[in-house]
Amino acid sequence: MAMKEGEGELYAVRLEKRRRLDALGIDPYPYAFSRTATAAALEARHEALPAGAETSEEVAVAGRIRAMRNSGMFLDLHDASGKIQVFCHKDFLGPEGFSLLRLLDIGDIAGVKGRVRRTPRGELTVNAQELTLLAKALRPLPEKFHGLADIELRHRQRYLDLIMNRGSRDTFLSRSRVVGAMRRWLASEGYLEVETPMLHPIPGGASAKPFVTHHNALDLDLYLRIAPELHLKRLLVGGLSDRLFEINRCFRNEGLSPRHNPEFTSLELYEAYVDYGAMMALTETLIVEAAEAALGTRRITYGGTEIDLSPPWPRRSMAELVLEATGVDFLALADDGGARRAAEAEGAQLEGRESWGQAMEALFAARVEDRLIAPIHVTGFPRDISPLAKADRRDKRLAERFETFIYGWEIANAFSELTDPLDQNERFLDQMRARAMGDEEAQPLDEDYVRALEYGLPPCGGLGIGIDRLVMLLTDSPSIRDVILFPTLRPR
Repeated sequence: MAMKEGEGELYAVRLEKRRRLDALGIDPYPYAFSRTATAAALEARHEALPAGAETSEEVAVAGRIRAMRNSGMFLDLHDASGKIQVFCHKDFLGPEGFSLLRLLDIGDIAGVKGRVRRTPRGELTVNAQELTLLAKALRPLPEKFHGLADIELRHRQRYLDLIMNRGSRDTFLSRSRVVGAMRRWLASEGYLEVETPMLHPIPGGASAKPFVTHHNALDLDLYLRIAPELHLKRLLVGGLSDRLFEINRCFRNEGLSPRHNPEFTSLELYEAYVDYGAMMALTETLIVEAAEAALGTRRITYGGTEIDLSPPWPRRSMAELVLEATGVDFLALADDGGARRAAEAEGAQLEGRESWGQAMEALFAARVEDRLIAPIHVTGFPRDISPLAKADRRDKRLAERFETFIYGWEIANAFSELTDPLDQNERFLDQMRARAMGDEEAQPLDEDYVRALEYGLPPCGGLGIGIDRLVMLLTDSPSIRDVILFPTLRPR
C-alpha cells in the first residue's frame, strides 16, 4: 500500500516496536478490555471535584492516544465521548507498565485502570495503575496542527477523518439524530415502519436511470431500486396499515455533484384518506423535528445565510414562479413546440423533444430554483412529468404534486397519489412511448402494480424527503460527500 514520503520510515519504527512487544509476550491486539467508564461519564460524575482533589474511585477507561507529554508521563486518551487525561508515574505504575509505555505511540489504542483525581490545574485525570495496549497503530496519524486537510482523502479514508476531525464526527452524530427524530415522531403518530426490496424486476417509482445487476440462479436481470414507492403503495392496497414509512437506500445511475451521490437515503411515507395538502403540513413538521433534534433550534445558517424553518411555509405554483421570474406564462401556451421555444429563449437548455411540462420544468430549474432560499412548497407540477400523481382538480394539465425547496435545493417531493388503475396504465404507456423516443429515465410499465390498483388503493398522500440534503443544510456541509460516511468516489 502506497505511503507518503517519510511514512515508510515511521512505519518501520512502529513495526519494530510491535516485534519488541511480541518478544515481551505482550499481545498488541488483545480480545477485550473491561471498561467501566467513558470520558463524558467521568466529567459528569466529578463536575464538582475541586482542583487538586483526589477520589477513591477506581475506573477502567480506554481510548486512542492523541497526545503524549513529558516522555509519556501524561497521555490524552480520546474515546467516542471525549478526552481523558492519564498520568503515568512510577509511584502508581509498575516496571511492566513502564516497559509497555516506552513502546506506545500516538494513535495506539490503550486501556488504563487507575484512580480518579483532578490536577492542581483543574484537569480531570486517571492515575494509571495498570496499562494495557489494545491496538498497536502501525501507521502514524496526520500531523496534529494541520490535521487531515485533504478533502478527498477525508472522503476516501473516513476512518482517518473521524479520528482527526471533531467536526466530521459532529456531522454524523447530527445525521443520526435527524433520522432518529423522524423515526420516533412517525412511530408516535401511528406510522408503521416497513422494509421493501432493494432488488426490483422492473425499475419504478421515480424517473431515473437504474443500476442493473444479474441474479445467477434465476438467470434474471434485476435493478437496484430507484424508489420504494410502488411497493409501499402495494402495502396500502393490502391494508397492512393506513400509515406506512420506510427510511431507505436508493440507487440512481446518474452523475456525481455536490448534491448527488449514486447511493442515497430518503424517507418515504404514505397515508391513506388524505391528499397532498396533508403532506405539506407533515413535511414542515418532520423537518422542524429534525432541525430541533440536530441543532436545538429551527433557525439554521447555511453558507452564511440564515434560514428560519418555522412553519407555515408559502405555497406557490411552478407556473406562477416562472411567470414572475421570466414573464413567460406557460398556462397560456397550448403546444409543446411553443413551450420549448419560450423556455429556450429564456435560457433553458433543451434537447428538442421536450413536452410542454418538461419545457416548463427546465425553465423553472434554470431561472427559479436557485432563488428559493427560504422554505417554500412549489405546487402545480406538470402532469406529463408526474406519472404517479393525480391530476390537479382545477387544471388537468397539472398534477397534485409539490416539491419543497430550501436554499435552492429540492428537499421533499409529494403527491396526491394516483389511484385509478386505468389512468395509471395509460400514464405508464405514455412513459413507454417516451422511452421509445430515447428518454432513458421514463418509467417502464409495471403490470403487477396496475393489477394491485385494480384491487383498490384508497385515496392517499405520499411524501419523500431526501435525508442527505437535509443533513447538509442542518450541518452547513458544502458537499453531499460530507454527510455520507462512505460516498461513491472515482477510483485512484
